[in-house]
Amino acid sequence: MLCRMNQTEIQTARLDNGLMILVEPLPDVRSAAFSWWIPAGSAHEPPACNGAAAVLCDWMFRGAGDRDHQELSTAIDSLGVQSQESVTASHLIMQGACLGENLGESLKLYADLLLRPRFEEHEFEPTMLGVEQSLQALEDEPRQKVMVELTRNCYPRPWNRPPEGTLAELPNITPDVIRRQFAQCVRPDQAILGIAGHVDFREVLESVQALFGEWRPTGELPQIVTQPVASSTVHLPQESTQTQIGVAYPSVPYRDADYYAAWAASNILSGGMSCRLMTEVREKRGLCYSIYASLAGLQEAGFMLCYAGTTNERAAETLEVMLQVLRGLGEGVSEAELARCRARAKSALIMSQESTGARASSLARDWSHLGRVVTLQEVRQRIDALTPADIVDYVRRYPADDVSLVTIGPEPLTK
Repeated sequence: MLCRMNQTEIQTARLDNGLMILVEPLPDVRSAAFSWWIPAGSAHEPPACNGAAAVLCDWMFRGAGDRDHQELSTAIDSLGVQSQESVTASHLIMQGACLGENLGESLKLYADLLLRPRFEEHEFEPTMLGVEQSLQALEDEPRQKVMVELTRNCYPRPWNRPPEGTLAELPNITPDVIRRQFAQCVRPDQAILGIAGHVDFREVLESVQALFGEWRPTGELPQIVTQPVASSTVHLPQESTQTQIGVAYPSVPYRDADYYAAWAASNILSGGMSCRLMTEVREKRGLCYSIYASLAGLQEAGFMLCYAGTTNERAAETLEVMLQVLRGLGEGVSEAELARCRARAKSALIMSQESTGARASSLARDWSHLGRVVTLQEVRQRIDALTPADIVDYVRRYPADDVSLVTIGPEPLTK
Protein backbone atom coordinates (compact mmCIF):
# COMPACT_ATOMS: atom_id res chain seq x y z
CA MET A 1 0.00 0.00 0.00
CA LEU A 2 1.43 3.35 -1.07
CA CYS A 3 0.62 6.42 0.99
CA ARG A 4 1.40 10.08 0.37
CA MET A 5 0.62 13.33 2.19
CA ASN A 6 1.04 16.87 0.95
CA GLN A 7 0.90 20.34 2.44
CA THR A 8 -2.60 21.06 1.13
CA GLU A 9 -4.10 18.47 3.54
CA ILE A 10 -5.30 16.35 0.63
CA GLN A 11 -3.92 12.93 1.41
CA THR A 12 -3.73 9.95 -0.92
CA ALA A 13 -3.10 6.23 -0.79
CA ARG A 14 -3.27 3.35 -3.23
CA LEU A 15 -4.04 -0.14 -1.96
CA ASP A 16 -2.14 -3.14 -3.32
CA ASN A 17 -5.21 -4.05 -5.42
CA GLY A 18 -5.06 -0.66 -7.17
CA LEU A 19 -7.91 1.10 -5.34
CA MET A 20 -7.13 4.82 -5.18
CA ILE A 21 -8.10 6.65 -1.98
CA LEU A 22 -8.20 10.45 -1.72
CA VAL A 23 -8.97 12.12 1.61
CA GLU A 24 -9.43 15.78 2.49
CA PRO A 25 -9.90 16.30 6.26
CA LEU A 26 -12.13 19.29 7.01
CA PRO A 27 -12.01 19.69 10.81
CA ASP A 28 -14.49 22.58 10.94
CA VAL A 29 -17.44 20.46 9.77
CA ARG A 30 -19.36 17.61 11.41
CA SER A 31 -20.23 15.69 8.26
CA ALA A 32 -18.27 13.38 6.00
CA ALA A 33 -18.92 12.49 2.39
CA PHE A 34 -17.66 9.81 0.05
CA SER A 35 -17.70 9.50 -3.72
CA TRP A 36 -17.05 6.18 -5.47
CA TRP A 37 -16.10 6.31 -9.15
CA ILE A 38 -16.31 2.85 -10.70
CA PRO A 39 -15.39 2.21 -14.39
CA ALA A 40 -18.81 0.83 -15.28
CA GLY A 41 -20.35 3.61 -17.37
CA SER A 42 -22.31 3.30 -20.59
CA ALA A 43 -19.18 3.31 -22.78
CA HIS A 44 -18.23 -0.03 -21.20
CA GLU A 45 -21.54 -1.73 -22.03
CA PRO A 46 -21.72 -4.74 -24.36
CA PRO A 47 -22.79 -4.00 -27.95
CA ALA A 48 -26.54 -3.46 -28.44
CA CYS A 49 -27.09 -3.35 -24.66
CA ASN A 50 -27.31 0.37 -24.01
CA GLY A 51 -28.89 0.69 -20.58
CA ALA A 52 -26.86 -2.10 -18.96
CA ALA A 53 -25.00 0.39 -16.76
CA ALA A 54 -28.25 1.92 -15.50
CA VAL A 55 -29.68 -1.55 -14.79
CA LEU A 56 -26.50 -2.60 -12.99
CA CYS A 57 -26.62 0.50 -10.79
CA ASP A 58 -30.21 -0.16 -9.73
CA TRP A 59 -29.90 -3.95 -9.29
CA MET A 60 -26.84 -3.63 -7.03
CA PHE A 61 -28.94 -1.68 -4.52
CA ARG A 62 -31.68 -4.33 -4.41
CA GLY A 63 -29.87 -6.48 -1.88
CA ALA A 64 -26.25 -7.01 -0.82
CA GLY A 65 -24.43 -9.12 1.75
CA ASP A 66 -26.82 -10.36 4.44
CA ARG A 67 -29.48 -7.75 3.62
CA ASP A 68 -32.33 -7.89 1.15
CA HIS A 69 -33.58 -4.80 -0.68
CA GLN A 70 -35.66 -3.43 2.21
CA GLU A 71 -33.07 -4.24 4.87
CA LEU A 72 -30.33 -2.53 2.86
CA SER A 73 -32.42 0.59 2.33
CA THR A 74 -33.29 0.69 6.03
CA ALA A 75 -29.63 0.31 7.04
CA ILE A 76 -28.60 3.21 4.79
CA ASP A 77 -31.40 5.39 6.15
CA SER A 78 -30.63 4.45 9.77
CA LEU A 79 -27.11 5.84 9.39
CA GLY A 80 -28.52 9.07 7.99
CA VAL A 81 -26.70 8.59 4.69
CA GLN A 82 -27.89 10.99 2.00
CA SER A 83 -27.07 8.77 -0.95
CA GLN A 84 -27.12 9.42 -4.66
CA GLU A 85 -26.23 7.19 -7.58
CA SER A 86 -25.66 8.14 -11.20
CA VAL A 87 -24.22 6.74 -14.40
CA THR A 88 -22.00 8.64 -16.83
CA ALA A 89 -20.39 7.50 -20.05
CA SER A 90 -17.25 6.49 -18.14
CA HIS A 91 -18.31 5.72 -14.57
CA LEU A 92 -20.90 4.41 -12.19
CA ILE A 93 -20.83 7.02 -9.41
CA MET A 94 -22.09 6.28 -5.89
CA GLN A 95 -22.05 9.15 -3.41
CA GLY A 96 -23.14 9.61 0.15
CA ALA A 97 -22.94 12.09 3.02
CA CYS A 98 -23.45 11.42 6.72
CA LEU A 99 -22.18 12.43 10.13
CA GLY A 100 -18.45 11.91 10.35
CA GLU A 101 -18.92 9.40 13.16
CA ASN A 102 -21.04 7.20 10.84
CA LEU A 103 -18.59 7.06 7.95
CA GLY A 104 -17.06 3.73 8.96
CA GLU A 105 -20.40 1.94 9.20
CA SER A 106 -21.52 3.51 5.93
CA LEU A 107 -18.43 2.21 4.13
CA LYS A 108 -19.28 -1.29 5.44
CA LEU A 109 -22.61 -1.12 3.60
CA TYR A 110 -20.88 -0.04 0.40
CA ALA A 111 -18.41 -2.89 0.79
CA ASP A 112 -21.39 -5.23 0.56
CA LEU A 113 -22.69 -3.36 -2.49
CA LEU A 114 -19.39 -3.46 -4.35
CA LEU A 115 -18.13 -6.89 -3.30
CA ARG A 116 -21.27 -8.87 -2.43
CA PRO A 117 -24.38 -7.75 -4.36
CA ARG A 118 -27.09 -10.41 -4.31
CA PHE A 119 -28.39 -9.99 -7.87
CA GLU A 120 -31.52 -11.95 -6.99
CA GLU A 121 -33.63 -13.00 -9.97
CA HIS A 122 -36.92 -11.79 -8.48
CA GLU A 123 -35.48 -8.26 -8.21
CA PHE A 124 -34.40 -8.11 -11.87
CA GLU A 125 -37.83 -7.45 -13.39
CA PRO A 126 -38.61 -4.51 -11.04
CA THR A 127 -35.19 -3.10 -11.90
CA MET A 128 -35.88 -3.32 -15.62
CA LEU A 129 -39.31 -1.77 -15.20
CA GLY A 130 -37.84 1.16 -13.29
CA VAL A 131 -35.25 1.85 -16.00
CA GLU A 132 -37.90 1.50 -18.71
CA GLN A 133 -40.22 3.94 -16.96
CA SER A 134 -37.38 6.48 -16.66
CA LEU A 135 -36.73 6.19 -20.40
CA GLN A 136 -40.42 6.57 -21.20
CA ALA A 137 -40.56 9.66 -18.99
CA LEU A 138 -37.65 11.10 -20.98
CA GLU A 139 -39.76 10.84 -24.13
CA ASP A 140 -42.18 13.29 -22.50
CA GLU A 141 -39.39 15.75 -21.64
CA PRO A 142 -38.23 17.17 -25.00
CA ARG A 143 -35.95 19.69 -23.29
CA GLN A 144 -33.92 16.84 -21.78
CA LYS A 145 -34.26 14.59 -24.80
CA VAL A 146 -32.78 17.12 -27.22
CA MET A 147 -29.60 17.28 -25.13
CA VAL A 148 -29.38 13.48 -24.93
CA GLU A 149 -29.67 13.31 -28.71
CA LEU A 150 -27.15 16.13 -29.09
CA THR A 151 -24.59 14.18 -27.06
CA ARG A 152 -25.29 11.09 -29.16
CA ASN A 153 -24.60 13.07 -32.33
CA CYS A 154 -21.40 14.87 -31.31
CA TYR A 155 -19.48 12.70 -28.82
CA PRO A 156 -17.22 9.99 -30.29
CA ARG A 157 -18.45 6.41 -30.11
CA PRO A 158 -18.96 4.65 -27.69
CA TRP A 159 -18.80 7.68 -25.38
CA ASN A 160 -21.98 8.92 -27.04
CA ARG A 161 -24.11 6.12 -25.60
CA PRO A 162 -26.78 7.69 -23.38
CA PRO A 163 -26.10 6.73 -19.74
CA GLU A 164 -29.87 6.37 -19.30
CA GLY A 165 -29.96 3.72 -22.02
CA THR A 166 -32.38 3.39 -24.92
CA LEU A 167 -35.78 1.76 -25.18
CA ALA A 168 -34.70 0.02 -28.39
CA GLU A 169 -31.82 -1.88 -26.75
CA LEU A 170 -33.34 -2.47 -23.31
CA PRO A 171 -34.93 -5.84 -24.33
CA ASN A 172 -31.42 -7.21 -25.09
CA ILE A 173 -30.36 -6.89 -21.46
CA THR A 174 -30.56 -10.09 -19.41
CA PRO A 175 -29.43 -11.01 -15.88
CA ASP A 176 -26.35 -12.72 -17.34
CA VAL A 177 -25.43 -9.56 -19.26
CA ILE A 178 -25.52 -7.56 -16.01
CA ARG A 179 -23.55 -10.15 -14.05
CA ARG A 180 -20.83 -10.11 -16.71
CA GLN A 181 -20.84 -6.31 -16.69
CA PHE A 182 -20.36 -6.36 -12.93
CA ALA A 183 -17.55 -8.93 -13.08
CA GLN A 184 -15.65 -7.00 -15.74
CA CYS A 185 -16.19 -3.40 -14.66
CA VAL A 186 -16.76 -3.22 -10.90
CA ARG A 187 -13.10 -3.61 -9.99
CA PRO A 188 -10.62 -2.04 -7.58
CA ASP A 189 -7.74 -1.44 -9.98
CA GLN A 190 -9.71 1.25 -11.84
CA ALA A 191 -11.83 2.52 -8.93
CA ILE A 192 -11.46 5.83 -7.10
CA LEU A 193 -12.76 6.70 -3.63
CA GLY A 194 -12.87 10.36 -2.61
CA ILE A 195 -13.62 11.24 1.02
CA ALA A 196 -13.93 14.70 2.57
CA GLY A 197 -15.10 16.02 5.91
CA HIS A 198 -14.70 15.39 9.62
CA VAL A 199 -12.39 12.40 9.26
CA ASP A 200 -8.95 11.20 10.29
CA PHE A 201 -6.84 10.01 7.38
CA ARG A 202 -5.22 7.12 9.25
CA GLU A 203 -8.55 5.86 10.56
CA VAL A 204 -10.09 6.07 7.09
CA LEU A 205 -7.16 4.21 5.56
CA GLU A 206 -7.32 1.42 8.14
CA SER A 207 -11.08 1.05 7.60
CA VAL A 208 -10.83 0.99 3.79
CA GLN A 209 -7.93 -1.47 3.93
CA ALA A 210 -9.91 -3.82 6.17
CA LEU A 211 -13.06 -3.61 4.06
CA PHE A 212 -11.64 -3.51 0.52
CA GLY A 213 -8.07 -4.82 0.78
CA GLU A 214 -9.02 -8.31 -0.43
CA TRP A 215 -11.13 -7.02 -3.34
CA ARG A 216 -9.74 -8.33 -6.61
CA PRO A 217 -10.75 -7.88 -10.27
CA THR A 218 -12.46 -10.95 -11.73
CA GLY A 219 -12.27 -10.22 -15.44
CA GLU A 220 -10.71 -8.05 -18.10
CA LEU A 221 -12.00 -4.51 -18.44
CA PRO A 222 -13.61 -4.22 -21.89
CA GLN A 223 -11.37 -2.44 -24.38
CA ILE A 224 -12.83 0.73 -25.80
CA VAL A 225 -12.14 1.65 -29.42
CA THR A 226 -13.05 5.30 -29.97
CA GLN A 227 -14.54 6.33 -33.29
CA PRO A 228 -15.24 9.97 -34.15
CA VAL A 229 -18.73 11.17 -35.05
CA ALA A 230 -18.97 13.77 -37.79
CA SER A 231 -20.96 16.92 -37.06
CA SER A 232 -24.51 16.51 -38.25
CA THR A 233 -27.99 17.99 -38.38
CA VAL A 234 -30.74 15.85 -36.88
CA HIS A 235 -34.44 16.65 -36.60
CA LEU A 236 -36.88 14.66 -34.48
CA PRO A 237 -40.44 15.46 -35.62
CA GLN A 238 -42.91 16.24 -32.86
CA GLU A 239 -46.25 17.98 -33.05
CA SER A 240 -45.90 20.77 -30.52
CA THR A 241 -46.20 24.52 -30.12
CA GLN A 242 -42.53 24.64 -29.12
CA THR A 243 -39.20 23.84 -30.76
CA GLN A 244 -36.21 22.55 -28.78
CA ILE A 245 -32.77 23.46 -30.18
CA GLY A 246 -29.45 21.84 -29.27
CA VAL A 247 -26.11 23.02 -30.67
CA ALA A 248 -22.67 21.53 -29.99
CA TYR A 249 -19.16 22.22 -31.19
CA PRO A 250 -15.65 21.12 -30.10
CA SER A 251 -13.93 22.53 -27.05
CA VAL A 252 -11.19 21.18 -24.76
CA PRO A 253 -11.21 18.51 -22.02
CA TYR A 254 -10.65 19.19 -18.34
CA ARG A 255 -6.99 18.22 -18.55
CA ASP A 256 -6.19 20.73 -21.31
CA ALA A 257 -4.11 23.85 -20.58
CA ASP A 258 -6.91 25.94 -22.15
CA TYR A 259 -9.62 24.53 -19.88
CA TYR A 260 -9.98 27.65 -17.72
CA ALA A 261 -10.22 29.88 -20.80
CA ALA A 262 -12.91 27.55 -22.13
CA TRP A 263 -14.69 27.67 -18.78
CA ALA A 264 -14.61 31.47 -18.84
CA ALA A 265 -15.98 31.53 -22.41
CA SER A 266 -18.86 29.29 -21.30
CA ASN A 267 -19.46 31.52 -18.28
CA ILE A 268 -19.56 34.70 -20.38
CA LEU A 269 -22.04 33.04 -22.69
CA SER A 270 -24.21 31.56 -19.96
CA GLY A 271 -23.16 32.51 -16.45
CA GLY A 272 -26.12 34.52 -15.22
CA MET A 273 -28.82 36.99 -16.17
CA SER A 274 -26.20 39.37 -17.62
CA CYS A 275 -24.59 36.71 -19.83
CA ARG A 276 -24.49 37.19 -23.59
CA LEU A 277 -26.95 34.49 -24.62
CA MET A 278 -29.55 35.58 -22.08
CA THR A 279 -29.08 39.26 -22.91
CA GLU A 280 -29.01 39.06 -26.71
CA VAL A 281 -31.42 36.22 -27.41
CA ARG A 282 -33.97 36.45 -24.62
CA GLU A 283 -33.88 39.90 -23.02
CA LYS A 284 -33.33 42.12 -26.08
CA ARG A 285 -35.33 40.15 -28.64
CA GLY A 286 -37.66 37.97 -26.57
CA LEU A 287 -36.94 35.01 -28.83
CA CYS A 288 -36.95 32.19 -26.29
CA TYR A 289 -38.06 31.22 -22.81
CA SER A 290 -34.87 29.34 -21.91
CA ILE A 291 -31.29 29.40 -23.19
CA TYR A 292 -27.89 28.32 -21.88
CA ALA A 293 -24.46 26.99 -22.78
CA SER A 294 -22.32 24.58 -20.79
CA LEU A 295 -18.85 23.10 -21.06
CA ALA A 296 -18.87 19.31 -21.11
CA GLY A 297 -15.98 16.93 -21.51
CA LEU A 298 -14.60 13.43 -21.71
CA GLN A 299 -11.08 12.30 -20.85
CA GLU A 300 -9.70 13.30 -24.24
CA ALA A 301 -12.32 15.60 -25.74
CA GLY A 302 -14.50 18.54 -24.77
CA PHE A 303 -17.62 20.16 -26.19
CA MET A 304 -19.62 23.32 -25.78
CA LEU A 305 -23.27 22.27 -25.49
CA CYS A 306 -25.98 24.90 -26.01
CA TYR A 307 -29.75 24.78 -25.62
CA ALA A 308 -32.65 27.04 -26.51
CA GLY A 309 -36.39 26.47 -26.15
CA THR A 310 -38.69 28.67 -28.20
CA THR A 311 -41.94 28.87 -30.14
CA ASN A 312 -42.15 27.35 -33.59
CA GLU A 313 -42.64 30.73 -35.22
CA ARG A 314 -39.41 32.12 -33.76
CA ALA A 315 -37.26 28.98 -33.94
CA ALA A 316 -35.29 29.89 -37.08
CA GLU A 317 -34.52 33.38 -35.79
CA THR A 318 -33.58 32.02 -32.38
CA LEU A 319 -31.04 29.66 -33.93
CA GLU A 320 -29.65 32.42 -36.15
CA VAL A 321 -29.11 34.86 -33.29
CA MET A 322 -27.81 32.10 -31.02
CA LEU A 323 -25.08 31.22 -33.55
CA GLN A 324 -24.26 34.91 -34.01
CA VAL A 325 -23.66 35.27 -30.27
CA LEU A 326 -21.54 32.10 -30.10
CA ARG A 327 -19.39 33.21 -33.04
CA GLY A 328 -19.21 36.83 -31.90
CA LEU A 329 -17.38 35.89 -28.72
CA GLY A 330 -14.16 35.76 -30.74
CA GLU A 331 -14.46 39.49 -31.52
CA GLY A 332 -13.60 40.49 -27.97
CA VAL A 333 -14.22 40.06 -24.23
CA SER A 334 -14.46 42.98 -21.83
CA GLU A 335 -12.74 43.31 -18.45
CA ALA A 336 -16.19 43.70 -16.87
CA GLU A 337 -17.34 40.34 -18.27
CA LEU A 338 -14.21 38.65 -16.95
CA ALA A 339 -14.66 40.33 -13.56
CA ARG A 340 -18.18 38.88 -13.31
CA CYS A 341 -16.77 35.46 -14.20
CA ARG A 342 -14.24 35.69 -11.40
CA ALA A 343 -16.89 36.78 -8.90
CA ARG A 344 -19.15 33.85 -9.78
CA ALA A 345 -16.21 31.43 -9.64
CA LYS A 346 -15.13 32.60 -6.21
CA SER A 347 -18.67 32.31 -4.88
CA ALA A 348 -18.83 28.76 -6.21
CA LEU A 349 -15.46 27.92 -4.64
CA ILE A 350 -16.57 29.21 -1.25
CA MET A 351 -19.76 27.18 -1.41
CA SER A 352 -17.87 24.06 -2.48
CA GLN A 353 -15.58 24.49 0.55
CA GLU A 354 -18.67 24.30 2.74
CA SER A 355 -19.99 21.13 1.07
CA THR A 356 -18.26 17.87 1.94
CA GLY A 357 -20.15 16.18 -0.90
CA ALA A 358 -18.81 18.65 -3.46
CA ARG A 359 -15.25 18.23 -2.17
CA ALA A 360 -15.39 14.40 -2.21
CA SER A 361 -16.74 14.43 -5.76
CA SER A 362 -14.08 16.92 -6.88
CA LEU A 363 -11.31 14.73 -5.47
CA ALA A 364 -12.49 11.71 -7.47
CA ARG A 365 -13.14 13.74 -10.62
CA ASP A 366 -9.71 15.36 -10.56
CA TRP A 367 -7.95 12.05 -10.13
CA SER A 368 -9.99 10.45 -12.90
CA HIS A 369 -9.15 13.20 -15.40
CA LEU A 370 -5.73 14.37 -14.25
CA GLY A 371 -4.16 11.70 -12.08
CA ARG A 372 -3.78 14.34 -9.35
CA VAL A 373 -5.96 16.60 -7.19
CA VAL A 374 -6.35 20.28 -8.00
CA THR A 375 -6.40 22.40 -4.85
CA LEU A 376 -8.89 25.22 -4.45
CA GLN A 377 -5.98 27.65 -4.26
CA GLU A 378 -4.71 26.46 -7.64
CA VAL A 379 -8.16 26.99 -9.14
CA ARG A 380 -8.24 30.53 -7.77
CA GLN A 381 -4.79 31.27 -9.17
CA ARG A 382 -5.70 29.94 -12.61
CA ILE A 383 -8.88 32.01 -12.72
CA ASP A 384 -7.16 35.17 -11.45
CA ALA A 385 -4.44 34.78 -14.10
CA LEU A 386 -6.94 34.79 -16.99
CA THR A 387 -7.03 37.79 -19.32
CA PRO A 388 -9.58 38.77 -21.97
CA ALA A 389 -6.91 37.99 -24.59
CA ASP A 390 -6.61 34.41 -23.27
CA ILE A 391 -10.34 33.86 -23.73
CA VAL A 392 -10.44 35.40 -27.20
CA ASP A 393 -7.43 33.34 -28.28
CA TYR A 394 -9.16 30.16 -27.11
CA VAL A 395 -12.44 31.05 -28.87
CA ARG A 396 -10.67 31.74 -32.15
CA ARG A 397 -9.01 28.34 -32.01
CA TYR A 398 -12.29 26.62 -31.11
CA PRO A 399 -14.94 28.61 -33.01
CA ALA A 400 -18.62 27.71 -33.31
CA ASP A 401 -18.25 26.95 -37.02
CA ASP A 402 -18.78 23.26 -37.72
CA VAL A 403 -21.63 22.68 -35.27
CA SER A 404 -23.84 19.68 -34.60
CA LEU A 405 -27.52 20.64 -34.54
CA VAL A 406 -30.42 18.66 -33.06
CA THR A 407 -33.98 19.97 -33.06
CA ILE A 408 -37.29 18.64 -31.77
CA GLY A 409 -40.49 20.18 -33.10
CA PRO A 410 -42.80 20.30 -36.13
CA GLU A 411 -40.25 21.62 -38.65
CA PRO A 412 -36.50 21.11 -39.12
CA LEU A 413 -34.02 23.99 -38.96
CA THR A 414 -30.82 24.56 -40.92
CA LYS A 415 -27.59 25.85 -39.45
